[in-house]
Amino acid sequence: MLAVLAAPEGLSTITLIIAIGIAVIFHEVAHGHVANWLGDSTAKHAGRLSLNPINHVDMWGTIIIPLLLIVSGVGFVFGWAKPVPVNYYNLRHGKWGPVLVALAGPLTNLAILFICGILFRLSPQDTSFPYFFLIVGLVNAFLMLFNLLPIPPLDGSKILFLFLDRRPDISIMLERYGMFILLGIIMFAPRVLTAFVFTPALYLIHTVMGVPLAELLNIL
Repeated sequence: MLAVLAAPEGLSTITLIIAIGIAVIFHEVAHGHVANWLGDSTAKHAGRLSLNPINHVDMWGTIIIPLLLIVSGVGFVFGWAKPVPVNYYNLRHGKWGPVLVALAGPLTNLAILFICGILFRLSPQDTSFPYFFLIVGLVNAFLMLFNLLPIPPLDGSKILFLFLDRRPDISIMLERYGMFILLGIIMFAPRVLTAFVFTPALYLIHTVMGVPLAELLNIL
């Protein structure tokens, strides 16, 4: 299997960039489509329901930051697309509307992961396709679990706010300082990400694609 997952020189960087693009663009488009389905057409009128990458590229989040992290070899890569605009006051189903919109992104990443799992198993082993689908699946697994963390502005915070509907003071505080909390975890408590994002993602990939965990660690 190691030979199967070996990538030609230069392919790993290109594959990672493509994988991040697929993950973040489909993630954001899913938010917009569900918001539109629930009654808010803001994303539709802004042209954000298209899969055209140009409509979603954030110069820093989609290009510069991921490329710098890849080149620097720090051991992890993350990125983002321009957030899809949503007017939560237009959504149906009351307090569940924002939750449904939020969950659309991670669930789309999960669907892409399962599709990649099927294509990984069906791809000829003497080509680079298994490696490509593995990396795309990995990135979608990481993005899904990362976004489910209950910290604003991540999607998981919308689920948390369901349980804080009687404590708006806490919700407001989290909205105000959530980005600082998130950056603090990334910079000073990476074990939190290891425990709740990276390790579960590897087990998920192992389950879906059947790749040994030791082998996954070798290619990361």
